[in-house]
Amino acid sequence: VLFRSFHSRPRDSQTSACVSQQSSLVQSRQILDDRNKELLQKYSDSNIPIPKPDYWGGFRVVPSRFEFWQGQTNRLHDRIVFRKLQDGEAINPEFTHIGINGWVYERLMP
Repeated sequence: VLFRSFHSRPRDSQTSACVSQQSSLVQSRQILDDRNKELLQKYSDSNIPIPKPDYWGGFRVVPSRFEFWQGQTNRLHDRIVFRKLQDGEAINPEFTHIGINGWVYERLMP
């Protein structure tokens, strides 16, 4: 599964996804509420699946590296990078720390 299945979400979230084409303009909140109410009534029987809208989807993101950065007022910021260890890569344990599942973490200079 590339992303969380539409039908594994709570039913209220499914109807909200059907009501809202995210980031599209809408004239008023009332329009959203009315459409949502209609769908909740239409699919009040939990045995009737709510159809997934064609525009609903997602992406699978597989990181190989990410960084946490915490700014300091003196600009001597904290930076910690987590990355996947490359096959056959030798590490210096003074700098590189072993995590789990093939990940390592290191402190970077600001």
